[in-house]
Amino acid sequence: MIALAPTRAEPDLSFLLDHAGHVLRTRIAAALAEIGLTARMHCVLVHALEEERTQIQLAELGDMDKTTMVVTVDALEKAGLAERRPSSTDRRARIVAVTEKGGQVARRSQEVVDGVHREALAALPAEEAEVLVRAMNRLVTGHLATPVEAPPGARRARQRAK
Repeated sequence: MIALAPTRAEPDLSFLLDHAGHVLRTRIAAALAEIGLTARMHCVLVHALEEERTQIQLAELGDMDKTTMVVTVDALEKAGLAERRPSSTDRRARIVAVTEKGGQVARRSQEVVDGVHREALAALPAEEAEVLVRAMNRLVTGHLATPVEAPPGARRARQRAK
């Protein structure tokens, strides 16, 4: 007996969001690679410039594990874009401080990321782009603001190395 696939009653929102997110991330990664950065390096630089933050705080903001964060900050230090320093508010803590060169690179990398986002939205008529951004903001600050505890086995999709 041949099993028939169930009929979908709703659009496959998971696929649409995952696919769009994956393609957007690959475009951002390629664009940032042209200026010698990874998306993680960009994330750390931008968030470290916003306010004094520790590696742990930056890792949480960038959804990185501790090992990945250490490797990322090591690469930023090696490139002269950031350095680890004692916190001005907690002498026990160390923060990631962006150097002057790192600040210039962060401004350039933000322009690159903004350009990729602008290009993606430009593929839609202006009014549809506005509606999409408003709807996505409403979802991520409302119904989809907080992940639920998933059973073992449900994982985030990984980007493939080429």
